[in-house]
Amino acid sequence: MSRHRIVRTMDYNDEYDGYDDIYGHSVEDEHCISPTDAQQWLYDRARGQQSISAFISKNKDIQEEDADEEEDEDAAFEKARRDSESFQMPQLDEIEQAKLSSCVDEVRSVVGDAVSERRIVETSMKFDYDMQKILDEILNEETKKSAKPAVNRMKAPPAPVLPKTVSKTVATPPPKISLKEPRRGFEIPSPKVPSSPVVSGRNTPVDISGDDISRSSATLFKVSKEQAVRNARQLYEKERADQKSHIHMIVIGHVDAGKSTLMGHLLYDTGNVSQRVMHKHEQESKKLGKQSFMYAWVLDETGEERARGITMDVGQSRIETKTKIVTLLDAPGHKDFIPNMISGATQADVALLVVDATRGEFESGFELGGQTREHAILVRSLGVNQLGVVINKLDTVGWSQERFTEIVMKLKSFLKLAGFKDSDVSFTPCSGLTGENLTKKAQESALTSWYSGPHLLDVIENFKIPERAIDRPLRMSVSDIYKGTGSGFCISGRVETGVLCLNDKVLVGASREQAQVKSLTMNEFPQTCVFAGDQVSVTLPALDINNVTVGCIISDPQTPIPVTTRFQARIIVFNVKVPITMGFPVLLHHQSLIEPAVVCKLTASIHKSTGEVVKKKPRCLGNNSCALVELETSRPICIERYADFKELGRVMLRVAGVTIAAGMVTKIR
Repeated sequence: MSRHRIVRTMDYNDEYDGYDDIYGHSVEDEHCISPTDAQQWLYDRARGQQSISAFISKNKDIQEEDADEEEDEDAAFEKARRDSESFQMPQLDEIEQAKLSSCVDEVRSVVGDAVSERRIVETSMKFDYDMQKILDEILNEETKKSAKPAVNRMKAPPAPVLPKTVSKTVATPPPKISLKEPRRGFEIPSPKVPSSPVVSGRNTPVDISGDDISRSSATLFKVSKEQAVRNARQLYEKERADQKSHIHMIVIGHVDAGKSTLMGHLLYDTGNVSQRVMHKHEQESKKLGKQSFMYAWVLDETGEERARGITMDVGQSRIETKTKIVTLLDAPGHKDFIPNMISGATQADVALLVVDATRGEFESGFELGGQTREHAILVRSLGVNQLGVVINKLDTVGWSQERFTEIVMKLKSFLKLAGFKDSDVSFTPCSGLTGENLTKKAQESALTSWYSGPHLLDVIENFKIPERAIDRPLRMSVSDIYKGTGSGFCISGRVETGVLCLNDKVLVGASREQAQVKSLTMNEFPQTCVFAGDQVSVTLPALDINNVTVGCIISDPQTPIPVTTRFQARIIVFNVKVPITMGFPVLLHHQSLIEPAVVCKLTASIHKSTGEVVKKKPRCLGNNSCALVELETSRPICIERYADFKELGRVMLRVAGVTIAAGMVTKIR
């Protein structure tokens, strides 16, 4: 059915029947509007123009006030900027400079950048670095400055009509503002490390004085009276006077150079491996068709190492000479296990570099990107300065003197460039498989015809005992963590400096959690005291295991180790495929610690020999260059300046499995 109407034939009278509002008819409204009320709905031109002009003028005044405020703020910021640029920091000593920079940073965190650097520095020195007085002075002055122009621009509001009963007004005093130092970050019970002396680069590292730290921290951590006044040197003479000197020796070199076989045969010849055990290794290696590995299995004990025929982790054993007890550390030679090698090298006092004299094998390990070069550089970067070079497998070339001389000449020039002195390096020909020239004078006529030097055991015997930093504050690097048989966790590591005794209180890691030593063991024997240079296991009960990681440092509560995320280092760059630029990501190796880091600043290129600045703020660092750089880690780490603790002031930088730089820490933030 159609819904459209036929308009032409429509009867409008019928269509609109019942409607009262037909056009032309008179209608009475139910609600009438009076003429007076109707005027409010009528537009008055004069009144409208007056209200519009008032609205425009009011908005204009508001905009002018806002513009004036913005101009004043811009002028204040511009003035502060000009003052900061033209202002020169006063020349102060290190302690005063650190106090000043700390005050400047705290004031900046409260007032921002509106106050000039000159004003902050002058006020800080005026009130002798008292934060409360400094903030009161600066904030009161800023409040007065901002209040005056605001009063001038504000129009007085119309006075309110008060009741007749009110005779006077009572002024209410303004609320008292309490200025407190803001709380930032997380709080740890440790001495406050001063920040940078340079305000324009507040993250720039600054030298930290150990004496200043010790004075401020002595009141934070309580130790026993016996621990506080202990004479480490007298205690060492009492405990170790009748014992042989103890050194750690790491065996390094390219993969398949024969390191494990050499050390296994040396252990067997010195009586540290029984005949029964060697017979067992011989029979098992014969079954697998690997009879030449029988001595290597003395140190390579795991099934995977024996199946693959390579060392994967650092193996430990002990030999005893006439005057020394030597802990042998057999390091892996494959490039995939260099982090394990570095972990072992951090424990070493001296090193043996094993090279393969076979034609082509020495060249592949030394010249074609092998590990001979890298291992030597790594141990030197970790502080090892005595090196014994063992030219192994010389029997494969008929004990050739020409081959021996050729290898010695190549290695001498390289090791000198790596930082080894000629007097601290020795060269010994031998054969790890046959045992020639290991523990007794050479018997092979082809060798004795031109070589009359010491055998390998004499070389180890002639190593000098490094000077132990026993009188320094305690520093122990953690290399392993495991659950002990009793209560608490056991932490294994090397005592780098100082002395540690039973019931001593220590600080653990970057969190500086305090713990007490329950037991000490060294070589599985309980000890009452351990000293610098010892590899020990410490049991710390009631310790949160989440606060302990491999690579952290255990320190003395009276002189805690600095904790930081940013520091400056003097580095030497090795062969790099891509130049080092600002923002370059690296893996930072510090003792047993492996931590991601970023090269956040290239401070200067310096001369290798003299240390003079060649160029400030270089754009990149290429091969064989020396520079000052700043490194930043993603989380806080424990680290020391090289000038304070040589043992903990060395770092290495690695990228994609290759060591690209090594250096020393010069400043700590």
